[in-house]
Amino acid sequence: MAAWIRMISDEEASPELLKTLDSARAPSGDVGNVMRVHSLRPHTMVGHQTLYMSALHDAGNQLPMWFQEVIASWVSILNRCDYSLTNHFANARHLMGDDNRADAVLAALHLHEPERVFDGAELAMLRYAGKLTLHPGDMVEADVIAMREAGVDDGCILEANQICCYFNYANRLLNGLGVTLEGDVIGFYVEPGTEEG
Repeated sequence: MAAWIRMISDEEASPELLKTLDSARAPSGDVGNVMRVHSLRPHTMVGHQTLYMSALHDAGNQLPMWFQEVIASWVSILNRCDYSLTNHFANARHLMGDDNRADAVLAALHLHEPERVFDGAELAMLRYAGKLTLHPGDMVEADVIAMREAGVDDGCILEANQICCYFNYANRLLNGLGVTLEGDVIGFYVEPGTEEG
C-alpha cells in the first residue's frame, strides 16, 4: 500500500484529474505519491505543486540547487520523513556530482552535526532551518541576523525560509498519510527510461 488513503491511478482518473496529474509529472513522466495522494482533492495538488516548484525549482532562486536540496534533506531528517529524504538527497547527490562529498554530507546530517562539513553562510542557513523545524515558537530576529552576518542576503534568507517551510508541510503530509515510495521513481532529475537521478 502506497498510502493510508485511497489514491486514484491514471487509468481511473477523470479527464479533469488526469490534467492535474499531468501538470505534476516529473521529468521521468512519473507522478510521485507525494502528489498522487492529493488525487481525491485535486485542488490541493495544484496548490502543492505550485508551492513546491516556486520554493525549490524556480529559476529566480539564487541559492545553488544542490544546497537547496541539502536544506530539504536536513529538514526531512529532523522530521524523520524517509520519503522526502530519499528523493531529495538523491537530487543533492546528483547535483553535487561527488559521491564522497555527498556521503560526508549525509553522514553529518544524520548525526545532527552539519558543522562537520559546512561552515559560514551554509552552516548558518542549516542552523536556521533546524531551529525553525524543531522549535518554531522560539524563533527570534537574532536567528535571521546570524545568517545575514554570515553573508546571506535577505533574498537568500527568504529562499532558505521557504524551502524549510515547504518541507515541514510536505513531511507532515507524507508522514500523516503514510505515503510510501512504492511505485515511485526516485529523484527529480531522472529521465524517462532511467532508474536513478
